[in-house]
Amino acid sequence: MSSRVRSAADLLWECWQNGRRLESVPEDIRPRTREEGYAVQATLEGRTAVPLFGWKIAATSTAGQAHINVTGPLAGRLLREKAFDTGAQLPFGVNHMKVAEAEFAFRMRRDLVPRAHPYSVDEVLDAVATLHPAIEVPDSRFDDFTIVGAPQLIADNACAHLFVLGPPAPDEWRQIDLVEHRVIGDVGRPFMGRREPSLTREGKGANVLGDPRVALAWLVNELSGLGITLKAGEVVTTGTCLVPLPIEPDVEVTADFGTLGSVSARIVT
Repeated sequence: MSSRVRSAADLLWECWQNGRRLESVPEDIRPRTREEGYAVQATLEGRTAVPLFGWKIAATSTAGQAHINVTGPLAGRLLREKAFDTGAQLPFGVNHMKVAEAEFAFRMRRDLVPRAHPYSVDEVLDAVATLHPAIEVPDSRFDDFTIVGAPQLIADNACAHLFVLGPPAPDEWRQIDLVEHRVIGDVGRPFMGRREPSLTREGKGANVLGDPRVALAWLVNELSGLGITLKAGEVVTTGTCLVPLPIEPDVEVTADFGTLGSVSARIVT
């Protein structure tokens, strides 16, 4: 590993741990390409004593790509220490992005190893064990994450932060048209023993690279090109299927995937 990669990784990790942000990575250690960004990101695996929980995909919608000024999706690592089950309490902390996202997530049943030719969607789906509703609470270590560009965003773990996994969907998910499948997300506050939604948004699978299954295959092939195996048991969350929901302390976020189940989290101070 080069000293530039190590220095950039140490800096971004320190910012993540201490809630500090940067204008950008200093020029002399700044990643210039996607590959350099992934090299910085890869050092995260040496900072945790447990295996990865899985992977995330950022910017899987054209609106999301336009918002952060990138031309395509970005892959990031989900750390096990930052992953929770539905109903969890998530610390708001000094979150800069202040949003929650409703996402289709897939848990793998077998490894998909790197290879020279791309995996097809059908091949990837054959390696999936379960589908889950999920919520991602992203964040960035940059003051303005919309202008730093793809290499730095990838180095910053594609804005990964907290993740909530819902229960596995019924096996019938394989026969459902995920492209048109409706998802409703809402944010609300507890009031008099019940929950009062204050904002509701609707989306569908088509907002995730046209199909969450296509997004999953993209992730597999992105990792394959980097020489990385997507491992059995790992979870891949495929990007938001609705306009992100604004959050603040003392709210509850719920994502209702209809017949596929639901997932929720409480945001605390």
